[in-house]
Amino acid sequence: MKAVLFHRHGGLEVLEYSDFPTPEPGPGQVLVHLEAASLNGVDLWVREGWPGLKLDYPHIPGADGAGIVAGLGEGVTGWSTGDRVVINANLGCGMCEYCLSGQDNRCRDWELLGETRRGTYAEYVLVPARNLYKLPGGFEPLAAAAAGLVFHTAWHSLIVRGRLRAGEHVLVVGASGGVNTACIQIAKLAGATVYVVGSNAVKLALAESLGADFTIDRSKDEIWSRAVYQLTGKRGVDVVVDNVGITLPQSLRAAAKGGRILTVGNTGGPKVEIDNRYIFGKHLSLIGSTMGTLNDFKTVMDLAFAGRLKPVLDRTYPLSEARLAQERLAQGEQMGKVTLAIG
Repeated sequence: MKAVLFHRHGGLEVLEYSDFPTPEPGPGQVLVHLEAASLNGVDLWVREGWPGLKLDYPHIPGADGAGIVAGLGEGVTGWSTGDRVVINANLGCGMCEYCLSGQDNRCRDWELLGETRRGTYAEYVLVPARNLYKLPGGFEPLAAAAAGLVFHTAWHSLIVRGRLRAGEHVLVVGASGGVNTACIQIAKLAGATVYVVGSNAVKLALAESLGADFTIDRSKDEIWSRAVYQLTGKRGVDVVVDNVGITLPQSLRAAAKGGRILTVGNTGGPKVEIDNRYIFGKHLSLIGSTMGTLNDFKTVMDLAFAGRLKPVLDRTYPLSEARLAQERLAQGEQMGKVTLAIG
């Protein structure tokens, strides 16, 4: 099969478009012939590497994907060759106490496809059978791949962990990335009033098209927490979605008393400075989460299939141009999800 892989960490130059043996499904596994993949920030971080990350080289990046069942391992039931599927990249062991209680995203041996296991920048990928969900006829593989990880992550953060309720006010820090565009839509679906901070008018226009009620251009208003404070009648917002990290000081200021700060990542860097007075003085909760459960995945994909949640597609590249795709993602100018057309 053709795949994009690397033998060492580094810049874009380490990515190779090459031949690689097509894997054989083992017990409980399904071989998927991929038609589409979607890029995520983790693809860049894995390529660049971090202390303690151990990979089986050559490594194939990519978490999201959609395609057709091409082979079944021993013991797999419920699937047939030719079935159209979308992949849930959140890999639980299925046996620990967390998995057995339906909290597989907290699995003792949790993995993410494309992070420590070879992923979806390839014509074929191996996936545990429980991590597949049926793709209805007529639903585009590119849209399915683009929806998977970001809607899954956003739903678990906002609805499950954040317990977002109708009538609440939500601030999303960032206007055009995959998780943020998903959060805007989910917050609106839940009946919230949505405020969005973005870096320019074009990205904020995208946020408005997805349902944002109020937008703030941080290129014109660097102290955007003050703008949020004014827009909410000096009250603040009930929930802040901050996946940047370094913006946390302003997020704490923008929150109302009793507010919740939600985070699933740190696109601006892993280390942040917190003024603890805001947390105890305003009774704030800082809530983190990673991905979502098998049940969350079913919920969000059904909403996407019904047209109630719509993945935002940026540019699509052929698999052979994965370097260009990652370059686009690294520049941070994408409007939604960067995708790869494979099959």
